[in-house]
Amino acid sequence: MNDVTALGEILIDFTPIGKNEQGNPVFEANPGGAPGNVLVALSNLGMRTNFIGCIGRDSFGDILLSTLKSKNVQTEGIVYSEVNTTLAFVHIDDHGERSFSFYRNPGADMMLAKEDINFDIIANSRIFHVGSLSMTDEPSRTATIEALEYAKLQKVKVSFDVNLRPPLWGNLENAKQEILTVMKYADIVKVSEEELEFLTGTDDIKTGAKELYETYNLFLLFVTSGSEGSYVFHNGELSFCQSYKVKAVDTTGCGDAFFAGVLHYLLVNNLLNREIAKESLLEVLQFGNAMGAYVAERRGGIPSMPALHQIEDFLIESIERD
Repeated sequence: MNDVTALGEILIDFTPIGKNEQGNPVFEANPGGAPGNVLVALSNLGMRTNFIGCIGRDSFGDILLSTLKSKNVQTEGIVYSEVNTTLAFVHIDDHGERSFSFYRNPGADMMLAKEDINFDIIANSRIFHVGSLSMTDEPSRTATIEALEYAKLQKVKVSFDVNLRPPLWGNLENAKQEILTVMKYADIVKVSEEELEFLTGTDDIKTGAKELYETYNLFLLFVTSGSEGSYVFHNGELSFCQSYKVKAVDTTGCGDAFFAGVLHYLLVNNLLNREIAKESLLEVLQFGNAMGAYVAERRGGIPSMPALHQIEDFLIESIERD
């Protein structure tokens, strides 16, 4: 039985690490992609994970496959495409905040077809996790919907990270439509403050969260606010937990680490099928925030994800600092 199976993109993030003698930027090739980041983080925390996706028959695809295997993520759900593995160049500002330039026109992650999916992997999972990037293009859009339909039929909990990347959509209205299509299947959802406003039209977090939560009959809705902290809306109530103060080096993967921390806490404490007390919700946020803060201090997505003992040490050190 898998704790979490994810479907979606896995790619190479080229992360800047300085300049050469001629003053030209130097990039480091780091395995990444939101669903892959989430699974590696969960695997590092001791969860059983499995990935469904598509990579190219190239050296980058080989790097991604070997990375997942080395992190104990099961890979029998991965298929190959003649299209090249998707690449992303990361641009980081003085505060560690990042933006992306994608080489994905097309990219292998878009080539996953419904015929490629091993549905038994989904059936044998406690949580099925998706993002929105597999909804940008065919055939991965249809594959995603087929997988979601099957997960609901099998009564597998669905987690959904909105993870809006405007450059990868033809237009933002189409993006909103496809994201809300996935929302109909979701039980546990993560959005950023900006994504919540994009989807609901309001910058009031409580109003927007209540609207999404009630419209789509969600179990848990998480809203991340970067270095400020995070919120969770559950059973009509909004709770907030302040983030840990760290010096951000690279925020790539922070949201994925947060969500992995959330899913880990829910699974370990058997909180998927019942109303959750506010005290437990705050602990969920605290653990997720710690995961995000830990990753912010390091470069790259997958390479930054902590083991359980590392995040436990981070929590202890944070308490001692306070």
